[in-house]
Amino acid sequence: MPSLGDDLLRAMSPASLARAGAFAAFSALPSGSAREVESELRRRGVHVFSNAADHRTDRPPSLLIPEVNGAEFRPPRGGRAILLTNPNCTATGVTLGGRPVLDRLAPRAIHVTSYQSLSGAGFPGLSSLSTHGNIIPYIEAEEEKVSLEGSRLLGLSRGPSARSAPILAHCARVPVREGHLEAVTVEARRRPDLDALLEGWRRFDPLGTDGLPTAPRPPIELRAEPDRPQPLLDTWAGRPPRARGMAVSVGRVRWTPPFLRFTLLVHNAVRGGAGGSVLNAEFAVARAWVRDGA
Repeated sequence: MPSLGDDLLRAMSPASLARAGAFAAFSALPSGSAREVESELRRRGVHVFSNAADHRTDRPPSLLIPEVNGAEFRPPRGGRAILLTNPNCTATGVTLGGRPVLDRLAPRAIHVTSYQSLSGAGFPGLSSLSTHGNIIPYIEAEEEKVSLEGSRLLGLSRGPSARSAPILAHCARVPVREGHLEAVTVEARRRPDLDALLEGWRRFDPLGTDGLPTAPRPPIELRAEPDRPQPLLDTWAGRPPRARGMAVSVGRVRWTPPFLRFTLLVHNAVRGGAGGSVLNAEFAVARAWVRDGA
């Protein structure tokens, strides 16, 4: 790629990036301003891997978590380039944490209550006076994102069928720096054994042979302790070292048919943010959806 110059920071445009020979762009632009820039980058032949919300509801879908919907996903193209988005950080947790068991349960509904860290509010975020010793039981547009994006990723929005199930979310901001804790209840149509559900989490490793550097092995870390996962202890779950923060921790599993209850923890800024975009890019390269110079 030609040099972009010696400046530490430079103002760039889609046209100047394309002229400089940029192969791919990672986008964390604010919602509302990302759509035009990302679309123009793709039109000019730059592959886009986005953490912004603007293209998540596109048709055909651009929304990808490789372990969740990678097997059936086909990237939408705009000319020579693709644009992939990773979902909302809370939706990332419930979809990745739930994926290993939901087909066994055939859910009627999925209820999720999230306890979301302060870093998820972005910069400048919330004032310390608003959050010290407090919980804020409302995050603008968050519950709608969890429901819509989660349903699309899990294939639960395909009309009146066994796969059709609403995701019903409550989202609150809590005084924790990193890590979103989520309490999930699945109302199930089927009655598998608890051992089969636990084995589903333990054996879940759909990217096992792909050799993706940022993919955690395993993607789900199942905790047996009655008081885990916890943000202070489990936010950075994930192996090997490059994949720290990319695994979802699942614990407190209780199966009282027809209700499966469990708690999960996702690193909102790593798995639910930049790390998700990097893994999408690695997955795209492994699938030969993108090639340098093509």
